[in-house]
Amino acid sequence: LHRAALLRPNSVCIPPDTLDNMASVDVEDESILASIFKDTFPDSWRDNPDFAAYLSELSSFGVEKLNREPERLAEERAQILQQTRELAFSNYQTFIRTAECTELIYRDFGRVEGSVSRLLDKLPGFGERCRGFMKEAEEIGASRRMNSLTLNRHTEILEILEIPQLMDTCVRNGYYEEALELAAYVKRLEKKHTALPVIQGIVGEVRQSAQLMLNQLLQQLRSNSQLPICLRVIGYLRRMEVFTEAELRVKFLQARSSWLRSILSAVPEDDPYFHITKTIEACRVHLFDIITQYRAIFSDDVHEAAIFHGWVVQKVAEFLETLRRDLERGVGGRLDSLLGQCMYFGLSFSRVGADFRGQLAPLFQRVAEETFCRAVQEAVDKFQEDMDMYTLMALPSVLGGTVPPMAPGAQPGTLQPPMSLLDFQPLACFLNNVLSAFNDLRLCCPLGLAQGVATCLQDGLSKVSRQIVAFHRAEESALSDRERELFAHFCSAYADDLLPFLRRCLQVLFPPAQLALVLGVPPTQLHRYAHLGGIDVAAVLEPLHFLLPQRE
Repeated sequence: LHRAALLRPNSVCIPPDTLDNMASVDVEDESILASIFKDTFPDSWRDNPDFAAYLSELSSFGVEKLNREPERLAEERAQILQQTRELAFSNYQTFIRTAECTELIYRDFGRVEGSVSRLLDKLPGFGERCRGFMKEAEEIGASRRMNSLTLNRHTEILEILEIPQLMDTCVRNGYYEEALELAAYVKRLEKKHTALPVIQGIVGEVRQSAQLMLNQLLQQLRSNSQLPICLRVIGYLRRMEVFTEAELRVKFLQARSSWLRSILSAVPEDDPYFHITKTIEACRVHLFDIITQYRAIFSDDVHEAAIFHGWVVQKVAEFLETLRRDLERGVGGRLDSLLGQCMYFGLSFSRVGADFRGQLAPLFQRVAEETFCRAVQEAVDKFQEDMDMYTLMALPSVLGGTVPPMAPGAQPGTLQPPMSLLDFQPLACFLNNVLSAFNDLRLCCPLGLAQGVATCLQDGLSKVSRQIVAFHRAEESALSDRERELFAHFCSAYADDLLPFLRRCLQVLFPPAQLALVLGVPPTQLHRYAHLGGIDVAAVLEPLHFLLPQRE
C-alpha cells in the first residue's frame, strides 16, 4: 500500500482540516503507526511529507474503503505501468538520447570536477602571488612617489649629501670657522632626523672630519705658536665642545709641554756645560712664554688653579733633575757661571710667582762639596805617589849642599804660600793641588759648605799624616843622621807652615764674622764650633807627635 501511494503522489487529496488534525495527532499516532507498520518501510520515509500524509489518510478510511484500497492501488499501479510502457515505447529514442547525454554529461562533469579540483589546488598559490604582486606594486608606487619627491628636492638633497666632502675640504685647508658652522648644522640635522640612515652616515663622516680638525688644532699647540694663534686655537676647541674647561687647560699645557720637550731634546748632550746652559736658555724663554700664554687665555679660576700650579711645579722639577744630572757629569770648573745663569732663570720666574732659586742652593752646594772632596782625595793620592818616590838625598842639591835652617813661616794675615815648602816637593805639590781645589771652590762657596769642606780637608790631612808616619817607618832603619834631620825639617814644615796656611785659607773662604752672624753667636764664641771652617791641628798632628821637635 505505501509503495503504491508513493508512486502517485498527486492522486491523493488531503483536506486542509485533515492536515491540521495530523499535526495535532502526530505524536500520538507515531506510536500506533510504528506498531502497525513496523519493519515494513525504512526509517528514512518518516521524513517524507507525502508518506506521512498518506498514512494520515489511511487512518481516516473505513473498513470497506480500506478493503478496496489494495485493489484500487493495484489498478492504479497497473495503469501507471501501462502508461510507462507506452511512454517508453513512444519515446524510446528520447530515452536513448537521454541516456547518451547523461553519459556524456557524466564524463564532462568528471572532467569539469578534475579541472575544478586542480584549479582549487592552484588557487592558494595564485592568491599568494597576487598578494605579493599587490605588495610589490605598492612598494613600486611608493618608490616612484619618493623618486618624484627626490627629483623635486634634488638641489637641497645634494647640498646635504655634499656636507661631509665640504667639511673635509674645509678642515684640510684650515677653514676652521666654516667647518664649525657645518658641524653645528649637522648636529641640528641629527636632532631632527636621528632615525634616517643617510643622516646617520653624514653625521659619522662629519665626526671623522671633526676628529681630524681636533688633531690639527692640537698639533698647532705642539708647534712654535705665538699668543694670537693659541688664542684662536683655544677658541675653536671651546666651540667644538669636546673638552670641559679643566680638560682644555690640561690639553693646552700637555701640548705646549710636548713642544718644549722637542726643543730640549734637540740640544746636544755631549758637553754637560753646553747642554745645561742651552737648556736654561730654552726653558727661561719658552717656559716663560707658555706661562704668559696660559694666563692670557685662561681666567684665574680657583677650582682650576691647581692644574697650572701642578704643571709649573712639574716643569721646575724636570729642570732641576736635568741640572742635577749635568752637574754630576761635571761642568769643568764653570760652576759660578752656571750658578749665575740659574739664579737669573729663577729670578725671571719670580715675576710669575714661581721663584725656585731656593732649590738651587742644595744642588750647587752638594756638587761643590763633592768636587772639592774629590780634588782633595786626588791631592792625597798624588802625595802618596810622591812619597813613594821621594828620597831625602835629593834635598842638598836644592839647598846648595847645606842643611837649611828652619824657614820662618809666612806672615800672619797673608795668603802667600810658605816658600819653605819648596824645599819639600811632596808637600809643595800637595799644597798646590789643595789650592787648586780652593780656587775652584771659591767660585761657588756658600757658607753652608763650611762644615763639609773643613771635615773633608781634615780627613785628607789625617791621611797625609799617616802616610808621613808610614814613610818614616819604612825608611827609618836606612836613614842616616843627616837624613833624619832633613826629615825632621820636613815634618816641621808640614806642621808649622802647611797646616796654618790651610787654616788661613779656610778663614778667607768662610769668614768667621759671617759664620758667627749666621749662627747667631758673638764672634768671640765661635771657637766653640771648631768644626765649622776650621782644622783641628792637634788631631791632624797626633800621629806625628813623636817626630816633631819638643816645643815650649
